[in-house]
Amino acid sequence: MAEIIRMPRLSDTMEEGNIVAWLKKEGDKVSPGDILAEVETDKATMELESFHEGYLLHIGVKQGPAPVNAILAVIGAKDEDYKAALAKESGTVTADKKESSGTESPKVEKTENAGTPKTNGEVATTKPLAPAPEISDTENRTKTSPLARSMAAKEGIDIRTVTGSGDGGRVVKRDIENFVSSGNTGGTTEQKAKAPSAPQYGEVPVSQMRKTIARRLVESKFSAPHFYLTMKINMDRSTEARKQINDQGGTKISFNDLVVKACAVALRHHPAVNSSWLGDKIRINQDINIGVAVAVEDGLLVPVLFAADQMGLNEINSQVNTLADKARNKKLQPQEMQGNTFTISNLGMFGIDEFTAIINPPDAAILAIGTIADELSLVEGQVKSSKIMKVTMSCDHRVVDGATGAKFLQTFKQFLENPLAMLL
Repeated sequence: MAEIIRMPRLSDTMEEGNIVAWLKKEGDKVSPGDILAEVETDKATMELESFHEGYLLHIGVKQGPAPVNAILAVIGAKDEDYKAALAKESGTVTADKKESSGTESPKVEKTENAGTPKTNGEVATTKPLAPAPEISDTENRTKTSPLARSMAAKEGIDIRTVTGSGDGGRVVKRDIENFVSSGNTGGTTEQKAKAPSAPQYGEVPVSQMRKTIARRLVESKFSAPHFYLTMKINMDRSTEARKQINDQGGTKISFNDLVVKACAVALRHHPAVNSSWLGDKIRINQDINIGVAVAVEDGLLVPVLFAADQMGLNEINSQVNTLADKARNKKLQPQEMQGNTFTISNLGMFGIDEFTAIINPPDAAILAIGTIADELSLVEGQVKSSKIMKVTMSCDHRVVDGATGAKFLQTFKQFLENPLAMLL
C-alpha cells in the first residue's frame, strides 16, 4: 500500500520547511533509514529520513518551501498505482478546508453598467462620466512662424510657454533666441517627455531561518516591555589574567570566554535574572544555560551552553568554538538551540562600542557586549589609561525590575574586575 510522506515538524517553531535537494529520485528503491532529501528549517538544514520499504513513486515538492504536513512524496510497491491514494489524501484536505470555512463566496453578476458587479442581490451602480469639454483647434494653437517652431523643437522648448512679439502675438525667431538666452531651456522635447529611470535594486528570497528570526524578534520586541541598563567595566585585570593563562600554552582563552564565565557565576547569585515569563507565573530556572549568539550567513543562531556555571574556561572555549562551527555549517541540532535561560550577544570583535539587543525568548534578559577600548580616567588625582568595556543588558520588565538588573550587573562587573574571584 502506498505511503504518503509529509513535511514533518522538525523544530518547535517550524511552520514550513524548504526542500533544498532530493537525494533520491522517482523510481529509486528506498529502505528504512535512507535519507530522502535535505530540508532547511528555521534553525538548520535537516535530513528527511524514510521509515518505509519500497520505491519512491512520486515527488510532490521538487524544491522550495512547503508548509508543515504538506505532501512531499509517495513510497510504495514498484509500478503501484499511487494516484488513487494521492487523490484521496488531497480530497480529504480539500473537504476539510471547505467544511472549516463554513461560508460560500458570494455570487457576482454583471450589470449593464460598465461591468459593475452586484453582490447578494444588491446592484451597485455608477454614474457615467461627464464628457470632457472640447477645446477648439484655434484655441489650442499658438501662432508661430515656421522658423520659430523649428528652433523651439531643436532646443526642446514648449512653444506655448513662449510669449510672442510678432503681429497678433505671433512667436518669431527673436522670441526663441531671447527665451534660450534667459536660460529657460530644458533639453530636447524627447528628453523632457522621457520618464525618469526606475531605481535599480536586487532581491533575494527570504530563507526559513530569516522568516523565523523576523517573527520571533517582532514577538519579543512588542510583547516584552524592554528596558536597558548600561555599565562600564574596567578590563585591566581581566586582560592581565587572560595573558597569564594564554602564556602557559594550551587553549587560548578569549575575552568572550571570560564574559560567559562571569555571567554564569553572577546568575547563580541573582536567580531572578535567570528566569522566564510564562504568562500566569514566573519560572525561576535552577539550571544556568547560556545562549551565545552566533552570526551566520542567513542571520543569527543561538547555541546553548548547558550548566555554564559549572564549566571551566577551557571547556567554555571548546564548547563555544564547536557550537559556532556547527552553526555556520548548518549542522546544529534543535536540542542544541533550546533550553537557554540567559543570552549573550558580543559585537566587540567588530569594534562596536555599545548596542542594545532584543531579548531572546524565553529568557528575561540579554547582555550586549561592546568592544574593549583604551580610555583615560582620573584616579586619585592622576590621569590613567584603562581598558574599558561597555555592556548593556536588555531586561523584560515583567520579570526583572531595574534594581534587580542593576545588582546583577554590579556582581558581573566585580567578577571581571577581579577575575580570580570567579576562577576559585
